[in-house]
Amino acid sequence: MTKPIQFAGGIVACVAISVTVWFWFAGSPASSGRAEPIGAPVRVAQAQLHDAPTYISSVGTVQAFNTVTVRPRVEGEINHVMYREGGIVKRGDVLVQLDRRPYEAQLRVAVAQKDKDQTQLENVRVDLARYENLAKTGFAPKQTIDTTRATIHQLEATIRADEAQIDVFRLQLEYATILSPIDGRVGARLVDVGNMVHPADASGLVVVTQIHPVTVSYSLPQSILPKLRTELSHHPLRVIALAQDGSSALDEGELTLIDNQIDTSTGTIRCKATFTNAKEALWPGQFVTARTLLNTQTNVVVLPTSAIQTSADGSFVYVIKDGVAKIRKVDIGQQNDGQTVVARGVAAGESVVVEGQFQLEDNARVSVK
Repeated sequence: MTKPIQFAGGIVACVAISVTVWFWFAGSPASSGRAEPIGAPVRVAQAQLHDAPTYISSVGTVQAFNTVTVRPRVEGEINHVMYREGGIVKRGDVLVQLDRRPYEAQLRVAVAQKDKDQTQLENVRVDLARYENLAKTGFAPKQTIDTTRATIHQLEATIRADEAQIDVFRLQLEYATILSPIDGRVGARLVDVGNMVHPADASGLVVVTQIHPVTVSYSLPQSILPKLRTELSHHPLRVIALAQDGSSALDEGELTLIDNQIDTSTGTIRCKATFTNAKEALWPGQFVTARTLLNTQTNVVVLPTSAIQTSADGSFVYVIKDGVAKIRKVDIGQQNDGQTVVARGVAAGESVVVEGQFQLEDNARVSVK
């Protein structure tokens, strides 16, 4: 009978311990509901005073500063192509060499013709001098002298025509060596060695584009035109060219053109900015985002844009004070690069919620991460 008594005693002891533990937890602050409530987790940022630039952005297209389709000015067979496709050339560099022999032959013929006419002129002048001496003694009629003088004038005009013809053939000989008209980068070769080319050919030989500097052409709403002209009259307007997705700045330039008329079909004004393009980050035909800096507001309150919330009553933020979030209506201004100018509603130094607003309401307790 000893073992059953011991077993029963163990059960009683376990029950007693369980009851004691239950009473201990039941009497604790956590179980009685007297614990302090845990606030909603949020991230905050402080409103700060900054200089805030005012930009207006638009999609633009990069354009070469100059684009030249090189065409032959005389016809001939291509003997040599002197450039490397895609390479840089300077003004005056030889691009293509045509066969010079036909023009050299024409030039020699023209020079010979001038020499022939020059010799004939000298002979007639000798005749004139002879007739004039005979006329003093009455042995040369006046008509012969007049005819000889007219022949001299005619031959002098012929020689001037010969000289002009020589200049033409010399020019054609120069045109057989095709030079780059500008500094720039050449494109793909359009005609190969051995082909006959003519001035009337539509395609040309090669395209040279000047990319130092380049321009970006873009359009802005006509409503911004008065502000744009006012600011431009006071100082040059800086333009930043961004990658099309706005992820990085490619180059900085200056607004150089506001077109002289508004596009009636779109209600926009065409603008053009010029960039030095020293790093060649801008390429003709490339799409970019052009950001024109209109002005800069100094010492204004700036918040992260993620802090701004919107309701039917307008924009608001959650301001944190003593661990409590309070709704504060705000008037917002320019937004750039994830920052928003606050004209009224928040003072510099105040903390606002930038993450976790979805679980908040007015006077909600928060736990700042």
